[in-house]
Amino acid sequence: MLVIGAGASGLMFASQIKNKRVALVDTNAKIGQKIKISGGAKCNITNENVSENNYLGDKEFIKNSLDFFSNKDLLTFLNKNGVYPKVNPKIVKGTYFCNASSDVIDMFNKLTSHTKKILNTKVLDVDYDKEFIVKTEKGIIKAKKLVVASGGLSYTTVGASSLAFDLAKKFGHTIIPTKPALVGFTVQKEQFWFKNLSGISCDVEIKVENKKFNGKLLFAHKGCSGPAVLNASLYWQKGKLTIDFLPKKRLDSLLKGNKNISTALPLPKRFMQEFLESIDLKDKAVSSLSKEEKEKLNILKEYDFSPAGTFGFSKAEVTSGGIDTSEVDKNSFESKFQKNLFFIGECLNATGELGGYNFQLYFSQASLCASRF
Repeated sequence: MLVIGAGASGLMFASQIKNKRVALVDTNAKIGQKIKISGGAKCNITNENVSENNYLGDKEFIKNSLDFFSNKDLLTFLNKNGVYPKVNPKIVKGTYFCNASSDVIDMFNKLTSHTKKILNTKVLDVDYDKEFIVKTEKGIIKAKKLVVASGGLSYTTVGASSLAFDLAKKFGHTIIPTKPALVGFTVQKEQFWFKNLSGISCDVEIKVENKKFNGKLLFAHKGCSGPAVLNASLYWQKGKLTIDFLPKKRLDSLLKGNKNISTALPLPKRFMQEFLESIDLKDKAVSSLSKEEKEKLNILKEYDFSPAGTFGFSKAEVTSGGIDTSEVDKNSFESKFQKNLFFIGECLNATGELGGYNFQLYFSQASLCASRF
């Protein structure tokens, strides 16, 4: 049995197959390279609260995996193997982080010691003739069963490629159009003032589609990023989203007394200066504001914003879209078009929000898939 990809889903799958010969092939020289850089090298591995509603994709398909191997199951598995994540809500509420990503990689090194690792090896193509003929830059590997866990298009620096999608298409699968997700937004001319605030952050609530996200918005050279923005990017389809720069606060209760606007409102001073300039309003005593001027300030509570686009796959944490899950068995992850061909992980059209949700899903899928062998 050959597994293409030594990332989260591939490693979890291989770690649970003990009674069969398993080989892992990966483009990187070491296993778990995306795990290594995740969560600021602390690996945001799961969340206190996980349900199918934290994901974009077929809810029933996603729920089936999460029910089989839940966040509690994952934490039990990690603890049993000497990894003890703790909740750190500073970035996203309920997120479990490890002490270091290397703890997870070390764990998988031990758990996959029985597997043959073919590293620093790029897979070029796959054919089928009674068995899978996997062409690599270093020669041909033959396998009776093939598990594709090679990820999506995000983070090309750690070997991300379109391989899974190319192979899926070759065997008749539909690819739901892919896009960068959990990624920052670039801005249009109306929001060029964002760029002057690079490095400044503030707490916001962002509404996109039928979702709301609370968290930090970080202004950047290209536009904006930060946890609230990354989550919004998952659900954003070209068009508007709305930012509340004063979540859980009433503007009328803040606009009292003789303080200047920039002092009266609990937002970074530089932000207020740029914002006021963008709406053509002088920074003056709130007591002197006219009704029309107060209405202009209401924009802070409902700032409509149409991003120009995103920072792209090179900055995206995950890939949205991918292999149509209706063409993959939800219990075994076997292709409905090709016997003994399986797809797990980021290559499938099932994508989680920021906060440990993606690793949880990849581990759940891999565990469910492995249970069928």
